[in-house]
Amino acid sequence: MARPRIVVVGAGFAGYHAARALARSAHGNADILVINPTDYLLYVPLLPEVMAGLLEPRRIAVSLARALPQVRLVPGEVQSIDLDRRRLLCLGPEGGSAVVEYDRLVLTPGSVNRLLPIPGVGMYAHGLRGLAEAMFLRDHITLQLELAANTTDPEERRARCTFVVVGAGYTGTEVAAHGQLFTDALQQALPRLRERPRWLLLDTAERVLPELDPRLSRTAARVLARRGVDVRMGTSVVEAQADGVRLTDDSYVPTRSLVWCVGVRPDPLVESLGLPTVQGRLVVDEYLTVPGHPELFACGDAAAVPDLTRPGQYTPMTAQHAVRQGRVLAQNVAASCGVGTRKAYRHHDLGFLVDLGGWDAAANPLGVPLSGLPAAVVTRGYHLLSLPGNRGRVAADWLLDALLPTSAVRLGLVPPQAADLQLSSEPLASAARHAAPAPPVPAGFMPADPDGER
Repeated sequence: MARPRIVVVGAGFAGYHAARALARSAHGNADILVINPTDYLLYVPLLPEVMAGLLEPRRIAVSLARALPQVRLVPGEVQSIDLDRRRLLCLGPEGGSAVVEYDRLVLTPGSVNRLLPIPGVGMYAHGLRGLAEAMFLRDHITLQLELAANTTDPEERRARCTFVVVGAGYTGTEVAAHGQLFTDALQQALPRLRERPRWLLLDTAERVLPELDPRLSRTAARVLARRGVDVRMGTSVVEAQADGVRLTDDSYVPTRSLVWCVGVRPDPLVESLGLPTVQGRLVVDEYLTVPGHPELFACGDAAAVPDLTRPGQYTPMTAQHAVRQGRVLAQNVAASCGVGTRKAYRHHDLGFLVDLGGWDAAANPLGVPLSGLPAAVVTRGYHLLSLPGNRGRVAADWLLDALLPTSAVRLGLVPPQAADLQLSSEPLASAARHAAPAPPVPAGFMPADPDGER
């Protein structure tokens, strides 16, 4: 019997851990392909530290080739999937396209920025979902303070020293906390800049980190207040302009920096399948299988996984769930190929962690609320254990940051269009639709002819 071909779409937390577990359980008895636009796993929780200059970008980019030596990595993006013929159309990084057939398909395309229909946001706001955006924001923030230090116009100086973050969830809270420390350090390096940079954190919720335990929320709020972050709950943006934002309380905040952290939505690829979805997430059963399609599995942000601990609800879109679901999914895919038995996904929360920069964090490991240094130690220890690679380099960067002053320069490596919020809110393959003519198809793939035969 020919080896089954298992195709994994996406190499985020869910896809990476699914592919890794599959490679271990298959023992060479399956052909495992991972289709991903980049050749690395991005450790998203540490993106705010890249933005704030604490970590170099490559520290949180783990090589898939080194981490998954038994898996075939296919650079590209999936544009469409033919469920009846069990084949998908893959677009390569240089515009080439090919059809890939599969026996089992694992959908873990992740999520994209959630962009609300607010005038000007798509044009003037910046997100934080990838390395390009983090590097761009680091340069942008540095540039704003350099320009503020050299202007003689007090209104322009104040606008350039004002940074507005929309969304007080995980990412937004960490961006504001790290951002205030980062700009305070930059101010010290710019003697001509006597005005302290100002950060605003906005959200329509009643408190920061509304999805977490109120004790963690209070800890984060205290840290933000101590650092001087202007936290405005029950407030959001109604219009963004080149020189400022208008808020729901009818006030106007002059700024050149709007950071959009209102959350994410599932990658639109799953909606193109025409299968049942819940708020854009593909409906699966407790075994992470799509009903009616025993060969199709999904988990992570793109899947509506039933929460067996809370009947009638679905698991939230978090990295913890993505990692655990990926491992369970691998076991169930192997079981569908005759190896082992399948298992229902059931989770037990181990706690939540919020890195607030410096020696501050909010955490509740195993339900024990922590703050300050103990929470910071637990949080960074967790990140080091969760990182599939580069642990020594990350630890070294943290140590050097604790001993040496922050040094930030504008590298200018990321053009503004590479960090465009509008593009990052669209399907992954959207840019590929406008790609150059296709080069020769790589060996091992069929030409991109949906009606052709192998």
